[in-house]
Amino acid sequence: MSEVEHVLAVQNRLGEGPRWNGEEQALYWVDIENDAFHRFDPATGEHERCVVGLPVGALGFRAAGGLILATRDGFAVWEPQTQALRFLADPEAGRPESRFNDGAVDCRGRFWAGTMSAGPTSSLYRLDPDGRVHQMEKGLTISNGIGWSPDNRTMYLTDTPRNVIYAYDFDPATGAIVNRRPFVSSPDEPGGPDGLAVDGEGGVWSARWGGWKVTRYDPAGVVEREIRLPVECPTSCAFGGAGLDELYITSAWTGVDPAYRPAQPWAGDLFRVRVGIQGLPEHQYAG
Repeated sequence: MSEVEHVLAVQNRLGEGPRWNGEEQALYWVDIENDAFHRFDPATGEHERCVVGLPVGALGFRAAGGLILATRDGFAVWEPQTQALRFLADPEAGRPESRFNDGAVDCRGRFWAGTMSAGPTSSLYRLDPDGRVHQMEKGLTISNGIGWSPDNRTMYLTDTPRNVIYAYDFDPATGAIVNRRPFVSSPDEPGGPDGLAVDGEGGVWSARWGGWKVTRYDPAGVVEREIRLPVECPTSCAFGGAGLDELYITSAWTGVDPAYRPAQPWAGDLFRVRVGIQGLPEHQYAG
């Protein structure tokens, strides 16, 4: 495994949700508290920042072009031609204390995204290609990293304050989830589990908010390795590169005590590690 590379000095307040676009060979991610998403082309070094006007918790790619977004005000499509949002549904309307926080697209083109709010009142939603929204889980505190096993039979969901990554039995045909159980419970570890990525061997890579690291768990939930980072608050990770064997890691400075920020000049920046394991390609929202 290679050393950690400092790829891009973006100083995101809350960088999150990286996604690799295989067609473009480019990385996308969001900066939630700065109301923006980013695009980075490693081959050319070109970096673009797009301000959308409200917090964006997660993004995915659309088969029809553009992006599907989970925002403070619900699900929306980002149209590249108009550079504007087209809102689809807001399942948390009337709850100003709530916003979407993380999400991912499954193998049948459905977009999943969870919320965060005050107390254990957060939910996980599934947006189907026909535009229908289903509440799939409730009673969460901060719904976070989502992913699927290589055979698409297990879905993972993180609840950060509870220090747990759940596993569910997943039905690809119907999008149903059942049999929730802890995949990883780590109350004694520093920080909390944040965003995640699943590799082709079934390993789960979890960014540890407040823990200065990304941890890889094997398919049984046992720690296989740790990547130590120069920032306190890594937020999420995604596989990218031509061989999908480069792990990109986003980070934040909003969670860093101001007294310690000078010692973390790279907080909020983008990192990369060549891990020697291939990730899984991103799916596209079919709506």
